[in-house]
Amino acid sequence: MSEQLGSNKPFYTIKDIIVITLMSLFYISFSYFLVGFNPNQIVLVVIFNSLYYISAATRKFMLGFSIFTLYWILFDYMKAFPNYTLSSVHIADLYHMEKHIFGIFSNGKVLTPNEYWRIHHSAPLDFIGGIFYLMWIPVPLAFAAYLFFIQKELFIRFSLTFVFVNLLGFIVYYTYPAAPPWYVQYHGFTFIPHTHSNPAGLIRFDHLMHISIFQLIYRQGSNVFAAMPSLHSSYPMIVLYYGLKNKMGAMNLVFGVVMLGIWFTAVYASHHYVLDVLAGITCAIVGITLFNWLLKHTILGAFVQKMHAVIT
Repeated sequence: MSEQLGSNKPFYTIKDIIVITLMSLFYISFSYFLVGFNPNQIVLVVIFNSLYYISAATRKFMLGFSIFTLYWILFDYMKAFPNYTLSSVHIADLYHMEKHIFGIFSNGKVLTPNEYWRIHHSAPLDFIGGIFYLMWIPVPLAFAAYLFFIQKELFIRFSLTFVFVNLLGFIVYYTYPAAPPWYVQYHGFTFIPHTHSNPAGLIRFDHLMHISIFQLIYRQGSNVFAAMPSLHSSYPMIVLYYGLKNKMGAMNLVFGVVMLGIWFTAVYASHHYVLDVLAGITCAIVGITLFNWLLKHTILGAFVQKMHAVIT
């Protein structure tokens, strides 16, 4: 307990140990009764406690990334409150709207873009699409880690924007529950509650690579009927926006390519309609704009400065 955060402040105290332990136990217990046991909950607690106690530097890193931890917990807890219990799920109307606006005429039929690519998929596109779709969380987290060490205030703004955009997306999830394209392919227009998540077209990447990565990922899905908006499409936009603010040069070209690749794969792999992608883009634009306004006109600016002092 002798490591120092400052000249007179101990690194951690008995009170810290008691508080962090009680928080950890409460989280595990509450999660168990709310959504059931998940090994990821233990992993989260272990990581949190480890970073808190290893050193002063890792504690600051953990406190900074607590914003993302909050997002993960909220996402996990959505399982306890399915959006389809609050509003009717949009299945057929969304499908027909997609076909009406973006339909592709092929072999005498009008197909949605998802249906078209399901027929015309190829191994190279399966591979490239799978790589892009694996980036939707690692890229934002890696970018956040980079900002943490290089531009801490921009890191805080990026992290808060990320969560803010997600919260906007969650609001739409609960006001407009929507089935993904693969649901129509496998189940038609009949609403089936408690339907399990499905890797859909991404299963072809698993088969191509002889792995089960997307099968494992989609076992963790919180809600099948949360396709609108596509937050997969929102995340790379946030990364690109803050990359441009940080003047990252050629790296922003990489972010742009990743963004376009994720947008395409969302449709190609039947996880989202084009309408979902456009809604995700809109969600990102609205979220970024609103966040910047709140930063200038509310106490959010002072909160950012306070967080900056905590992790510096």
